[in-house]
Amino acid sequence: MAKSEFLPALMVLGLFCGAATATDAAEMYITPAAVYTDDDKYRGADDSVAGGQISYGWVLSDRWSLEAMAGHSSLSGGPDLRITEGSLNLLFSLSPDWRLSPYVIGGVGMMHSDSNIQDPENSTLGNLGVGLKMRFGDSPVSLRLEYRERFETANTLSNHDSITSLGLQFAFGGEEPPPPAPVVVQDGDADGDNVPDSRDACPNTPAGQSVDARGCALDSDGDGVIDDQDRCPNTVRGAQVNAQGCERDDDSDGIVNRLDNCPNTSAGVPVDIRGCEIREVIELPGVNFETNSDRLLPGTETVLHEAAATLRRNPDLVVEVAGHTDSAGSDTHNAGLSERRAITVRDYLVSLGVGTGNLTSRGYGEGQPIADNATAEGRARNRRVELRIQNR
Repeated sequence: MAKSEFLPALMVLGLFCGAATATDAAEMYITPAAVYTDDDKYRGADDSVAGGQISYGWVLSDRWSLEAMAGHSSLSGGPDLRITEGSLNLLFSLSPDWRLSPYVIGGVGMMHSDSNIQDPENSTLGNLGVGLKMRFGDSPVSLRLEYRERFETANTLSNHDSITSLGLQFAFGGEEPPPPAPVVVQDGDADGDNVPDSRDACPNTPAGQSVDARGCALDSDGDGVIDDQDRCPNTVRGAQVNAQGCERDDDSDGIVNRLDNCPNTSAGVPVDIRGCEIREVIELPGVNFETNSDRLLPGTETVLHEAAATLRRNPDLVVEVAGHTDSAGSDTHNAGLSERRAITVRDYLVSLGVGTGNLTSRGYGEGQPIADNATAEGRARNRRVELRIQNR
């Protein structure tokens, strides 16, 4: 039964309760509830609404309560199983002032189980669950729905059961809360921001400045630059900004630091949409075609969209779309195929808004390999389309 495991847990709960009773919260309650038990599959019994539980609770503070709970379930099926449990639980309310108040519950206890096919057993248990309490105005009666997992912590088998309960909580005792202190209204608005001095957290706001409900200057995008001075009022949260509230671009390449993969580009060097210098050849990895065809295969869209964005932001570049093939097939066939593929890529870029004035296409066939055509890997690398910058 491992009594040594159970007693320390009770001692911890007892110490907590002893400290908590110092709070001025004397309300108590009792909660009878119907129980649906989804028992551990190894028990072999049927799930059933065949039991109940009752909890007696003490309110320790506005969020914490201590509950003593006793329950019993009778389950039929393979065995006729009877489970009796008792536990001491702590309940923590997540929103004690709401009409619908969610909470979490956990604790330890003991359980006794017996059936028609095995000897009675006693074991320690642990509870962990969540619940929802619904108050009816100022009534002392509340509706309470709860789901918890019950774990046997010392037994031949470590079973765990899922338990759903629905009950009514009846509160009693406690003291009436003292009446609220009278509110002293302080008139006046010294800085003229339409926020009364009594709740103005920034009482010296300059005249005419936009302020929030606390009377402080607005900074809608949270970049540290107030709205009245912010030239970029919708900056992404967490981005580095300059004194005008705009994202920083330390190397002045037109790509802000947050998106710049090459943050130290030399001044005046044309860059792609990632902020990196445009080389003489822009490779298009992943741009592939159907066999012996100029029809693009699925999956090329991302690469071509990025290439188009780079060309749009550098409209002065003169670019040749160059098509290449491997050595399979005749020279004449490969020259025509590479030309058609280059035209396909050029037309796709034009459809994405790239200007046609500085954009040409040419097929080079198998004449400019970059790998060995004797291997499948080499032939795959040679079948390519690339963008060649002509005016560097």
